[in-house]
Amino acid sequence: MPVNSVNVERDGPVALVVRNLPPLNLSTLTSTQELGSALRELADDDAVRALVVTGAGERCFGAGSDIAEFSDLRERGDVTSRKMIPETDVLALLEQMPMATVAALNGTALGGGLELALCCDFIVAEEGSRIGLPEIDLGLIPGDGGPVRVTRRIGPARAKRMMFLGEPIPAETAVEWGLVDELVPRGQAVAAATELAHRCASKPAEALAACKRAIAMATVPDPADVTRSTLPLFEQVFNSADAAEGVRAFLAKEPPRFGHSPR
Repeated sequence: MPVNSVNVERDGPVALVVRNLPPLNLSTLTSTQELGSALRELADDDAVRALVVTGAGERCFGAGSDIAEFSDLRERGDVTSRKMIPETDVLALLEQMPMATVAALNGTALGGGLELALCCDFIVAEEGSRIGLPEIDLGLIPGDGGPVRVTRRIGPARAKRMMFLGEPIPAETAVEWGLVDELVPRGQAVAAATELAHRCASKPAEALAACKRAIAMATVPDPADVTRSTLPLFEQVFNSADAAEGVRAFLAKEPPRFGHSPR
């Protein structure tokens, strides 16, 4: 089922969702729509008992948003309605899929790429992968639920280290922190994730779905609601002078010159 930037392959009861925008598998306005369409179709398919999400190529699971889209969003003044709400809704859809979901990090997972992986039940990463939330260096914050989901996995202190410094951590450290569930050799993420997905798919679907809903009840309020509540913070910094400088510097491949204090 090719969906332009998203390909879906079947391995018996397991569906492999491949974000097909190599080498960096950046998130775009269009790719978000297409991922949502693919997920909604899979959610309604009773033959699908488990899901694996990965990125095309051997370099990167996902490096976050396509920064080239930011200038137009800033000029139009509709970053929340055009980008952030659709993205957070699609990620919430992934998080709430009735079947087990596994993210296969076949390389770097940064920003929105990591935020996407965090919506899966399990994260499998390859040795040598780098994982991070570097939005601070653009004058931004993670806008797709990263502050909420990362903190729930690793606690406030480590979440602050990741988000305040913006420095990626090795997958080996991510496993120690509990951010990643399993570490595998290079080139083995998809195979390991698929094997785990098949194990989940062999379980009774109704009971597994009920387990998933019951576990979600332990995180109150609802993760999707909390994520939505962070969007005004994202819009505030997105429209700041520092964010404009961060994006300019990124596109120009120059160090940013930040200098504005919060009020």
